[in-house]
Amino acid sequence: MGWFRKRAEPEEEYPEDDYRGRRGYIDLSLLQGRETETARKGGGPFIKFADIDGYRQIPALSNLVYDGNILVLDFTPIANDDLELKRTINELKRVVEDIQGDIAGISQNLLIIAPKGFTIDKKKMRRMERRR
Repeated sequence: MGWFRKRAEPEEEYPEDDYRGRRGYIDLSLLQGRETETARKGGGPFIKFADIDGYRQIPALSNLVYDGNILVLDFTPIANDDLELKRTINELKRVVEDIQGDIAGISQNLLIIAPKGFTIDKKKMRRMERRR
């Protein structure tokens, strides 16, 4: 009957309630969040990617820019709704004006928003010539 006894498990590096689920696996997304927060303390701004599907997301996105992050926004979900698109982009321009940042279109459905201290060069670079 000794083989039914549970073996003593080695001490874990992470507390069980934080990273281990009921099935005994480690949730890597929680580990990544923890590492990102510690990296953030000594690091600079992040480049964040988001889909925007309406005007109601502006407050959450503007908080990211106020925190000093660079945003790349995909507005494909609202590309066919002219009124919502115009309203959303105008509000984003107001946010950029408020933080003294910069905004530019990357492609037909992408925008990039940079906080104060970053400038977006809006001239498109053509084929780079090879120098020998």
